Amino acid sequence: MRRFAALTAAALALSCAHSRPAVSPGLQRSLGRFDPVLTYLRSQVDSAFPGAVLVIGMTNQAIVVYPVGHYGADDPRAVTPETIYDLASLTKVIGLTTAAMILVDSGKLDLDAPVQRYVPAFQGPGKERVTIRHLLTHSSGMPAWRPLYAETATREQALALVDTTPLLRQPGDTFVYSDLGAIVLTQAVEAVAGQRLNDFLEARLFGPLGMTSTRFLPPESWRDHIAPTENDTAFRHRLLHGEVHDENAGRLGGVSGHAGLFSTGPDLLRFAIWLLERRQGAPLPGSQRAFPEPKLSAEVVRAFLTRQNIPPGSSRALGWDTPSENSSAGTKMGPNAFGHTGFTGTSIWFDPDKNLFIILLTNRVNPTRANTKILQVRRRVADLVNDALTPPP
Repeated sequence: MRRFAALTAAALALSCAHSRPAVSPGLQRSLGRFDPVLTYLRSQVDSAFPGAVLVIGMTNQAIVVYPVGHYGADDPRAVTPETIYDLASLTKVIGLTTAAMILVDSGKLDLDAPVQRYVPAFQGPGKERVTIRHLLTHSSGMPAWRPLYAETATREQALALVDTTPLLRQPGDTFVYSDLGAIVLTQAVEAVAGQRLNDFLEARLFGPLGMTSTRFLPPESWRDHIAPTENDTAFRHRLLHGEVHDENAGRLGGVSGHAGLFSTGPDLLRFAIWLLERRQGAPLPGSQRAFPEPKLSAEVVRAFLTRQNIPPGSSRALGWDTPSENSSAGTKMGPNAFGHTGFTGTSIWFDPDKNLFIILLTNRVNPTRANTKILQVRRRVADLVNDALTPPP
């Protein structure tokens, strides 16, 4: 854990909101290669998003935590490395998928078991053939979404409606990115773990990794450090600030595997280093200490991060995505890359062959989700980072 603390402290020292960090000349030259990335990101302030935090990590030798812009359209305070963002669907991979990995690794969750083994209420024609693997690859046949927040009044009613929603396709036949499937998987994980998802993750992941600014349901005391999201005109009819942006996650009480996590760049840096180390089964190059809990077998981690080809041609791994045409990963990630995005303007991508990770946190939905410029920004940032790491001819 001391090595993780040292890495995060170093990253914060290298953050440079308005000027170059005060570091050694050699490291300064190394970090200078990212200038085109940072210049581009600054150019997107008040266009693609009010503010952002970019984290670039590579083999523990170059770690940049770079904040730009301000908290919100009506909040001129400068973003800092410690600004907290609503992760939206990054919850699916940082939280839900990691929980599933831990349970699979311990032999408590079977990827190819029927979902009904863990969630008996998951009923309807064809659902007896839906497996945990189908849910993780978004090939269960479940619909993408339905307005649970408008159709139900309580968490219990919302879960019952999800569990009885009919399949639209046969399991394994079609890829449909499904929040409803992630909600079903949340129930399976909670049934196996014997506790709510937020409690399990705090005990088994966030606590051990020292991710002290990562949680569901952030307390009121965090509010001044949280970037606001959208002016909700559909459900809560107020500016959302420290409250989950996703309407259905709101109906579920703010805790769900499909959305609800809040976090910071430095916390996700810890997670990224941990995940890469777990994937290769050893510390990253340059590490001096054994990597911390939670321990997972490299075999299980690699299986989750490998494209499943379910259905044939799908880019999905287990929970995670892999690069595809027009992907937010850009055009220059390696063949083993994996990542994910979040609706609020967040993304995380890894290229394990380079021990590289790129984390981008924004509140592009502030003040409205109508702004979709983040789609181009993610790809451009990923390509610029990879360009910076490519030696000149």
